[in-house]
Amino acid sequence: MPHFRRKNTRELIYEVYRDPDRKTILNIVSDILSLTLYHKRFPRHYFSRYLFKKGRANIKDYFSNEFLYYKLKPFFNENSAKDVVENKLYFNFYFGQFGVILPKLLLYNQKQVFVKENVDFRINSLPEFKNLLVTIFNQNPAYQSVFIKQTCESYGGDHVFRITPQQLANDGGLLADLYAIIIKSGFLFQETILQHPELNRINPSCINTIRMDTFIDKDGKVNLMSAYLRMSTNNKHVDNISSGGCLVGIDLQSGKLRKDGYAGFGACGTVIYRCHPVTKTVFEGFTIPYFEEAMRMVLKAAGLVPGLRLVGWDVAISETGPVLVEGNSDYSMIGNDLAEGGFLTNAIFRKMLAEANLLR
Repeated sequence: MPHFRRKNTRELIYEVYRDPDRKTILNIVSDILSLTLYHKRFPRHYFSRYLFKKGRANIKDYFSNEFLYYKLKPFFNENSAKDVVENKLYFNFYFGQFGVILPKLLLYNQKQVFVKENVDFRINSLPEFKNLLVTIFNQNPAYQSVFIKQTCESYGGDHVFRITPQQLANDGGLLADLYAIIIKSGFLFQETILQHPELNRINPSCINTIRMDTFIDKDGKVNLMSAYLRMSTNNKHVDNISSGGCLVGIDLQSGKLRKDGYAGFGACGTVIYRCHPVTKTVFEGFTIPYFEEAMRMVLKAAGLVPGLRLVGWDVAISETGPVLVEGNSDYSMIGNDLAEGGFLTNAIFRKMLAEANLLR
């Protein structure tokens, strides 16, 4: 799937200059010089965190991408434990045995070897592959679509496909391209989660997942650190920011959305949404259904992988409750930094920095 088109540097500079909500040029230059001295490097995150906007005074509460990725995760996560969450097949087998609610696994493959209901078989041609998909829908007539996800390395929505019965009936070359990709690697075929009607009010084009990140402190206590809701803003079937999605922070105490929605500075420039651009549903005060149940699910899952003390979890809210979609030990913390209004404002994040001797 192609990524959402990123604006070039000239376009972004022009948008900032024309933005009526920006600070003065003098204040922006002063901010950048101050952060350069503070971080001892140019603060590239100044623009991606929208710190040029009026009212953004706590500029030192935000962190650079390099700091979040290279200094924190290696300190807290054991490489030997990462496959439990990074490999989607291992993830399904491991957490499924503990009663964690997961998307239903229909079948999976490793190149041309497919496994369905513990029976292995080979798919050697495109017609056989199409017949397999037709059989899935015939056996499950209520399914409106099936998701196909690469077992590993499907970051940012890459190698995540959704197939519908209509696409099978009106195949215009899509299946040939998909088959060529699938038999080169390993994929999971999963049912499509029936999203809760409340979340369809915000955006019905995809499953709008909640990203929650957990931290296990040195005493073994599992903490929920932050959460935000992701959604598509351009009718795509994935909600990733790199594919044109949007994120809105969630207040952990109330389970309600915060005011601002961020679609990514590199893609959408200076725009900050206060409502969904398509459905016009207002973010602030919107209550996430089954949020307490989702928190309990994530805390349970995090406790099952003590070797991964810092994990980002993706949770869908179905018609009947939360569903754990995946976990990420190498997740991007940029969204959390944005959603929290600067991660240094978060008490659990400060506790984590103190343990790693990174708190100034």
